[in-house]
Order: sequence, then structure tokens, then C-alpha cells
Amino acid sequence: MTLRNERVRKELMRDISEILRKEIRGLEGVVSIVDVEVSHDNSFAKVIYSVLGSNEQIEKSKDVIERSTGKIRYEVGQRIRLRLTPELKFVYSDSLEKGSKVSEIIDKISRGEI
Repeated sequence: MTLRNERVRKELMRDISEILRKEIRGLEGVVSIVDVEVSHDNSFAKVIYSVLGSNEQIEKSKDVIERSTGKIRYEVGQRIRLRLTPELKFVYSDSLEKGSKVSEIIDKISRGEI
């Protein structure tokens, strides 16, 4: 990955997180951008996100993000200085949920419950 790609990746992570927090209504649970993978020419970005919440909150947030992809891309285009705004593909990851469960188990072990 080039230095420019890394800069674009970090900028996309920051901007998309802010857009989700401030511009997109209907998200439930805690939505977090885990990573962004940018193509070599910056024309495509795979946005990996996670949702911490109940199954219903996760499904609702996944649906809202999928329906809002065009708006998110438009907002990214307003903020980032690139010749072309990258096409965005959102991919759900359950990494936050798994991390939370691991922390819960460690806490139980430390309290002697397991």
C-alpha cells in the first residue's frame, strides 16, 4: 500500500465514522468502522464495520447502512479531496461482539465465577 493509499484509508475511516454518527438516522447499537481497504487507484473502498447491540439492533443498523450507501458516498465526496469519490462497499464484521464476549468471560474468570 502506498503512502497516498494509507492517507486515503485513514481519511475515509474518520469521515465515514463521522458521517454515520452525525448524518445517518436510524442506526441502533454502537456502530464502529473497523477498517477500510482501498484499491490501488482509490476507486473502490471496502468498509468493514461492526455493531455492538442486540440481534435486532444489528439487523436494523445493517439495513440502514445498506440503504444509506449512496448518501454516505455523496457525503464522503463533499469532504475528501480526490478526483473521483471511491465506490463504497460495506461489509459487516462481528469483531466487536466477539471482543465483548471475550471480555465478559475474562471478567467472570477474574471474579471466580468460572
